[in-house]
Amino acid sequence: MSHCHHHHHHHGNEKNLLISIVLNVLITVGQILGGLMAGSLALISDAVHNFSDVVSLVISYIASKASKQQASVLKTFGNKRAEILAAFINASSLMVVAVLLVVEAVKRIQKPEPIEANIVIWLALLGILFNGFSVLLLQKNSKHNMNIRSAYLHLVSDMLASVAVMLGGILIKYFEIYWIDSLLTLGIALYLIVMGFDLLKSSFKVLMLYTPEDLEIEAIVKDVESLDCVTNMHHVHAWQLNEHEIHLEAHIDFDKDIRLSEFDDILKLIEDRLKQKFSINHVNIQPEFGKCDDKDVIVQD
Repeated sequence: MSHCHHHHHHHGNEKNLLISIVLNVLITVGQILGGLMAGSLALISDAVHNFSDVVSLVISYIASKASKQQASVLKTFGNKRAEILAAFINASSLMVVAVLLVVEAVKRIQKPEPIEANIVIWLALLGILFNGFSVLLLQKNSKHNMNIRSAYLHLVSDMLASVAVMLGGILIKYFEIYWIDSLLTLGIALYLIVMGFDLLKSSFKVLMLYTPEDLEIEAIVKDVESLDCVTNMHHVHAWQLNEHEIHLEAHIDFDKDIRLSEFDDILKLIEDRLKQKFSINHVNIQPEFGKCDDKDVIVQD
């Protein structure tokens, strides 16, 4: 049942990503043409930002598709990491765009340029509406999926950038305050850096096979060693395959030379306990009796 639910989530994600891609292509084209007509660097930089969105959404869409491909002899895990990789790429590009926006904003504060405000206001409004709709489409699933969250953050930042450009356009139209546009751009860029860094960090940890943050290895070892027949649990590795799967492998010393059928029963017990208490989906245990090896919990291979 849970598998079907997960599959339905994926299908919804892909459809929503496609709609968002189409909307963002329209915004990008509109803002580049409008920016050239209005002489507005703000609109052109917003269009570039939007184009980075299109790229990030396409990456997210491809990753979402790829992650469902079946495992094979060449890919024994399938492409389950594709979405984490996409999140990492998108978070990196988010940071790069943010830094470029900072540079551009600083240049413009030093040398403001006259701007055709009406075109800026209307095209920024278009950006707000289209991006706002895309944000609503992805909002729900962004909480459960790192890949969708990276695309969602790109869209939120874009919507905020369009709001800033529109406010800038209004202030330029009525008060001729040209520097306000650059100031708002700086604010958006700093927001992007903060949000992008958080996502970059969490996706990096998964790619580097770090132990999931809320998983306590000591507690797992203590729990398994409390079983009657187990004398020691060592050589432990725990990692996240993707956002939904945690894998654990370990060596276990038994107090007597048990039969394989007995081990199967104990293994089932361990699997159930680790699933219930620690949400570990996949357990791989190497049974040992009287073997001379390193008994440390963590052993560098």
